[in-house]
Amino acid sequence: MLFNSVVFFLFLILIIPLYYLCKSTKSRVWLLLVSSYVFYAYWDWRFCGLLMLSTLTDYWIGLKMFQQESKKKKRSWLWLSLLINLGVLSFFKYYNFFIDSFQIVLNGFGFQPDFFHLEILLPVGISFYTFQTLSYTIDIYRGRLKPTNDFPQFALFVSFFPQLVAGPIERARDLLPQIANLNKASKLQIESGINLIVLGLFKKVMIGDTAGRYADHIFSDVGAYPSFELITALLLFTIQIYADFSGYSHIARGVAKLLGVELMKNFNQPYLSRNITEFWRRWHISLSSWLRDYVYISLGGNRRGKRRTYVNLMLTMLIGGLWHGASWNFVIWGGLHGIYLAIHKMILNNKKENYENLQFSKQNIIPFVTNVALTFFLVSFTWLFFRVNSINEIVLFFSKIIHWESTQFVWQYLKVGLSFFTVIMLFQIFEYQTGMHAFTLKIQNKAVRYGLLSEMFFLSIVYI
Repeated sequence: MLFNSVVFFLFLILIIPLYYLCKSTKSRVWLLLVSSYVFYAYWDWRFCGLLMLSTLTDYWIGLKMFQQESKKKKRSWLWLSLLINLGVLSFFKYYNFFIDSFQIVLNGFGFQPDFFHLEILLPVGISFYTFQTLSYTIDIYRGRLKPTNDFPQFALFVSFFPQLVAGPIERARDLLPQIANLNKASKLQIESGINLIVLGLFKKVMIGDTAGRYADHIFSDVGAYPSFELITALLLFTIQIYADFSGYSHIARGVAKLLGVELMKNFNQPYLSRNITEFWRRWHISLSSWLRDYVYISLGGNRRGKRRTYVNLMLTMLIGGLWHGASWNFVIWGGLHGIYLAIHKMILNNKKENYENLQFSKQNIIPFVTNVALTFFLVSFTWLFFRVNSINEIVLFFSKIIHWESTQFVWQYLKVGLSFFTVIMLFQIFEYQTGMHAFTLKIQNKAVRYGLLSEMFFLSIVYI
């Protein structure tokens, strides 16, 4: 069930009143648990079994691990959790990728093996809930979390439908206490939630999906389009992936607020970042912080010298790339970001920088805009590897840029590209200036605010 669908809003119209009719936390937990499985089953009911397998595995392992006094025994239980969760994820997401890659290597040595390929349907959201449950067992192993004895609450932590299929990837220490005390949302949460849902829906549908139609059309046949159209398509995809993903995250946070639950911010004006390190502090925050806490730090972080720090950065970003999809394109994308981060760390030379405040003022407008533009260019370049379907398309893309082909439609494509770019930058500027994603709450005149929100919601629903 997709957020940008009429059936989802019918689902919400049914669930939310029932939630407020519940008299206790226990009844609310059971209602949301059943609702979350219905939400997931709408896509394919058979994969609810995988979701339950991951839930049962880590609930049981968490309790067993906590009972052990020996660090060695705790580590054995952790390895079991890693083996089961990553084993299931690897089979469904990476089986054919590993088989194909191994076959290519053997072909290079003159062998022609005939491996057994499977037609495997990838379960939606498996990467998200796998990382979420793994953070639970790893935190118990590290002594940062006590396991819960309430299975329904833990099952809801794993399957909570607002963030089940596309994040944010929540930590048990943040979400489980809220689930244990589910209550009606406050007036501020309801108002903020409605604003987030409408803004997120508009951002995803009217900006992301619309920009995506242009980008998809051009990238479907790279060889048929001249140079300027290809650059425009890359710009539009850069806008699409941010508007789509951040819009989805806004809706997730908004729906959770209507249920009295606070989810973490997943995007924080990433395209206003002044450098690549800041970009990863603002882009897909739940994933980047997960990779930092459970991969980068586990590898040693920056505690083993500069050379090892750069290696750890690269390995972390390669894993992050592979997490996004089973393709060498994603690995290259992650590798490029690893190189960017390593170079920026060399430039900083252990200097600490504040990434919480963008520090924009009239005095620093030129260096600020220059740094933002350079970072945007570097990030946009990497999105090419994220979007194309094969290495051959990448070669063709660069060939068309190097051997420039003119077009009579420059003005038309320029208008399209700049229009979407302007709108998405305005969204970020409003978020930055107001200090909140639900920036429409700052409109004091309620008639204007609700009129604007109603119009945005109506347009989005009609477009859907």
